[in-house]
Amino acid sequence: MLTSRRKFLKTAALSGASLVIGFNGVRLLHGAKTSAPFKPNAWIRIDADGIVTLTIGKSEMGQGVRTSLAMLLAEELEADWTHIKLVQASPWPGSDLGTGGSDSIRSSWKPLRQAGAAARQMLATAAAAQWKVDRSSCTASHGAIIHSPSGRSLNYGELVGDAAKLPVPQDPPLKDKRNFKIIGQRTSRIDGHDIVTGKARYGIDVKIPGMLHASLERPPWDGAKVKRMQEDAARAVRGVRSVIKLSRGIAVVADSTWSAIKGRTALAAEWNDPPKDTFDSETHARRLETASRETGFITRSEKAPAGTGDITKTIEATYHYPFYAHAPVETMNCVADVREDHCTLWVPTQAPERLQNRVGELLGIPADKVEVNITLIGGGFGRRLGFDYAVEAAEISRAAKAPVQLLWSRADDMKHGHFQAASVHYLSAGFDAQGQPVAWKHTKAGSFHNISPLDPKEAHDAAWYQDWSWGAYDVPYAFPEIQTAYVTVDLPVKHGPWRAVFAPSSVFAREAFFDEVAQARGADPLAFRLEMLKGADVIKVGSTVDRRRLRRVLEVVRDKSGWGAPIAKGHGRGVACNAYFGHTYIAYVVDVAVDPGNNVRVEQVVAAVDCGLVVNPIGVGVARMHDTPTIEVHIVPSDGPEPFGMGEPPVPPIVPAIVNAVFAATGKRVRSLPIRPEHFRG
Repeated sequence: MLTSRRKFLKTAALSGASLVIGFNGVRLLHGAKTSAPFKPNAWIRIDADGIVTLTIGKSEMGQGVRTSLAMLLAEELEADWTHIKLVQASPWPGSDLGTGGSDSIRSSWKPLRQAGAAARQMLATAAAAQWKVDRSSCTASHGAIIHSPSGRSLNYGELVGDAAKLPVPQDPPLKDKRNFKIIGQRTSRIDGHDIVTGKARYGIDVKIPGMLHASLERPPWDGAKVKRMQEDAARAVRGVRSVIKLSRGIAVVADSTWSAIKGRTALAAEWNDPPKDTFDSETHARRLETASRETGFITRSEKAPAGTGDITKTIEATYHYPFYAHAPVETMNCVADVREDHCTLWVPTQAPERLQNRVGELLGIPADKVEVNITLIGGGFGRRLGFDYAVEAAEISRAAKAPVQLLWSRADDMKHGHFQAASVHYLSAGFDAQGQPVAWKHTKAGSFHNISPLDPKEAHDAAWYQDWSWGAYDVPYAFPEIQTAYVTVDLPVKHGPWRAVFAPSSVFAREAFFDEVAQARGADPLAFRLEMLKGADVIKVGSTVDRRRLRRVLEVVRDKSGWGAPIAKGHGRGVACNAYFGHTYIAYVVDVAVDPGNNVRVEQVVAAVDCGLVVNPIGVGVARMHDTPTIEVHIVPSDGPEPFGMGEPPVPPIVPAIVNAVFAATGKRVRSLPIRPEHFRG
């Protein structure tokens, strides 16, 4: 269900008595009247019919966050799970509805539970007043307040009028996790039925009266000029309304998406030749490799303590990580309706406030005149932190003087999307005379995101360089001497965060090279990891890394995978692990088979994960398809006090586990991706 803030407040005001509480404890509505300014970023509302409405402040892109947030509410509120409705929030001045960093549950964990606990306490107080009993004798259960001594009960809907008159309790006590009834239980998605039956509405499904459809021919590079095009042929396509030249390309506007696409094909736009110094990916790869041998910005430097043996042997390797496209299932799309001083958008986005501000700038209107309705997202994971597609839609709507849905084709997505930047990693390790590893060096050469350029003042901030080298600077292993660095290489190609942002490339290089160190040491790769995770349990390296938790997930995959058992010829078993932000700890053991044609098939994945307190175990497992290997996910009991995300953390360690298994099967190191048969020739 989608609604704007204005519509939400109007509907609430007309619905009779309601108890509505914001995340910060402010009552938004009292009875049928607004009694406080709008401040929080989400709402809990209970109506006289007992229906509980949760207004979601995070974007749903397949991670199941809507269900998990509803579980937090239902747990503390003791709500009837079948009587919870979801409404998507729209941005307002001062809001922060951005979704990223696998932070939706963690950031909502305490405030949402506090809001539910406050509502429960107010309902219990209202019931106690009606019965003229002590509130401590009243308990909440399944959407009702029960007076235990007498067995009397009142449903929440019967109490909202009285409860809404009470002061909102500050810092209400929360449940002890030992008393959780919903949190931690396998819970089907609250909107799952709508999604699998096609009832759920994504951005691509939005239809409004008078809406036209657009397809946009974009220049193939910045500064490209149209050499020739067949505008008359495009206009002759049935259903085409107009061909509009814009700053971002040439839009074909039509009565249907198909007509717009056919019109764009008929347009047959030809562009001038690229400049001689245009971007070339092979040249860029060579620049990255050269840069990886430079000193760069030192992100971590630990000198070996006195008594450490001198380095008598050094091994080194260079790892290449390619460009990655996001390619979400639902391509970029947006419906825009631009009027004289107002714009309404229906858009699948992870960054509604930034989008709102940018469209306001384009149209020359205040940001609060841009109404952003956030739809379900058919895959995002970083791509929809960009908002180019929404800005395009707004510009087309303004020119067409009508509401317009812009839909990117799959080819558009692959050509003009924001890529995960390529990077090159130079690593070396030093050993003393006894063969003990005593030094580790990892230099990453990559590119800062250009979808949201850094402030020049921030470009020299160590924290930023560390962020851009997650998985490199926070190496968890206890080498006596460690040096990590980041070298910036300019990249004109549009690039931005891909799932797990910067960590996949760094962890690929780190965990694969660590296996090379184990080989040089003559050690079992998994046992060697455990050995090198000894020492201080907790280390502070930008983020906090708990080696004890990382050892534990490694021990679980060792035991669950049968690590060390014999394996057939042509097969291999590999391991990798990672501490993500110091919050989620994950380890993989992967079994692969390599056929005579050097084709790699992943046969089994065993994962152990400690992501703190798990809200919904279903969200931690991996969906199985006919072409996936056998996947086992073992959730490790955690002493982490709060939950952390599972959207990003599973990504970084899986590739190095696979390439380490490939080495075990073939004796060949894979130092560049994707894995191809030619890696094993010669």
